[in-house]
Formats: sequence, C-alpha cells, structure tokens
Amino acid sequence: MTTPTTRKTRIDELAESAPDVGVSLVASAWRRVRRSPVFLVGATIIGLFVLLALLAPLLAPHDPGLHLLENQVSRADNTIPPAQPGHPLGGDQYGRDLFSRLLLGSQQTLLVALLATVIGLGGGLVLGLLAGAFGGWVDSLVMRVVDVLLSVPSLLLAVSIGALFAQQSQFTVILAVAIVQVPIFGRLLRGTMLAQRASDHVLAARALGVRESAIVFRHMLPNALGPVVVQATLVLAVAIIDAAALSFLGLGAADDSVPEWGQMLGGAQDVIDSHPQLAFWPAGCIILVALGFTLVGESLRDALDPKRRR
Repeated sequence: MTTPTTRKTRIDELAESAPDVGVSLVASAWRRVRRSPVFLVGATIIGLFVLLALLAPLLAPHDPGLHLLENQVSRADNTIPPAQPGHPLGGDQYGRDLFSRLLLGSQQTLLVALLATVIGLGGGLVLGLLAGAFGGWVDSLVMRVVDVLLSVPSLLLAVSIGALFAQQSQFTVILAVAIVQVPIFGRLLRGTMLAQRASDHVLAARALGVRESAIVFRHMLPNALGPVVVQATLVLAVAIIDAAALSFLGLGAADDSVPEWGQMLGGAQDVIDSHPQLAFWPAGCIILVALGFTLVGESLRDALDPKRRR
C-alpha cells in the first residue's frame, strides 16, 4: 500500500530526474552544479581561500615583516628556523614567520586577481559591446586590435607591459594582467552579441520599432553576459598564475614586507636546494587556488551550455 509520504518521495525523485521544463536558465544551472562533485570541491577551495584572505590579519600570529627568528638563521651553516611552538611552519631565510607570510600573502593574491579580472572584464565589455552592437567597420577595427593582442602569448605580453614601468608595484602587476584579459573578454562578448543580433526576439523588437540602444542594452547585452561571467571565473585562475609569475620575475612590489605568493616563490630560489619547503608552500597555495577557480568555472560552463546538458 502506498502512503502519502511514499508518494511525496516518489514525486520529488521524479522532479529531480525530469528535464528542466519551465525553469529559468540560472535555476536550471544551479540545480545541476549543486549535485556536481567537481563544483563542490572547487567551491570549497575558493570559499576557504576567500575566508583565509579576509581573516588573515586576525589569524596571522606575527607581523610578516618582522625578523623574529633572525638569531636562528646561519649563513655559514645554511640553516633557517625550523617549525617550533608559535611558528608552525618555521621561518624563511631572513627569520620571518612563514605561516604569517602565507596567510597575508593570500590577501594580496586575492586582491590582485580580483582587481585584474574586474578591470579586464570592464575593458572587454566595452570592446565587445562596440563590435557586437555596431558591426561594420567598428567591428573590423576592434577585432583587428584584439587579434594583435591575442597574437602575443598572454604571459609574454603581461611581462612586456609590466617591464614598461620605471617602478614596479602591485598596481603595475594588476594593470599588466588586466590588459592581457581585455581581448579575451572582448572577443567572447562580441561573438555572443553577434549571435543575439540574429535571434528572433531581437528581430521582433526591430520590427516593432524599438530603439537600437534599447535593443542593445535591454535585449542583447543581458542575454550575452552568461558566457562572459563563466569566463571571468576561469580567468581568475589565470590571473592568479600570471600575477604570481610577474612577482616571481621581480616585476611586482619591491617591498617584500608585504608578502605575495609569487614574490615568496621567487625569493625562495636562492635556497631551494637546501630548503625546498620555502618554495613548496607558496607554490602549493597558488596551484590549489587556481585549481579551485578552474573547477568552478568548468562546472558553470557545462551547466550553462545547453549542448552539454545530459
């Protein structure tokens, strides 16, 4: 005999397995990604990273710029402070607390990646909107500029831009990484905008005499932003790696009292043979966080792409 509770459970199971009918794209995508182990793993990594970055000043046990363990550093014996009470990861070659530097470095890494992605996204939206909305010679001009930027490998372009500045800082790293991302967002938005130009609802709006500006900003742009938002998640992973690479090459902030993971990795090269842990910890953090953003971005792309739905 079927009870009401059994019937309700059966209905819930059928609803979960049924196609996404009468459900918005966002709700349909969220229904799929929340059951994806890949998304959950990536979201957990990102959540922990953001939480640590926000709470870093409170969690860091020591000032990352103070040489608290300098008396345990020996150049002659090539020794550095080992792990000890109050210093769970020991110190670096200058006697600074490694654990505190890793925590505060997460804050700088998050700041650089977010600002670079936001600036790159803003510039890409302008270029993509101009090319996709107007077409014609405007589209040709914008795309030729984008093609020139994309013809240069991203990291090489970022290094070239960063080297143009007489004095390197975190701002120059942010600007260099952001400029590299502009053509990526621009080309993607341009493609989705052109696809929207030929859609039925845009053609119907034109037939009804709707103004071109209203068509672009109310009908085309909102429907073209989905792939761009997903790309922004993937670009965050690239921005973290590119920013770390620039700092590793010495194109970041000169003041190492404010730690950054790429800068820490570069500073560890002098003693990497005898003390590989000084490079292992920042490198591991960079790889793990980039992996988290990549997993989330790939999951969102699969969920929002109708061709990838199962």
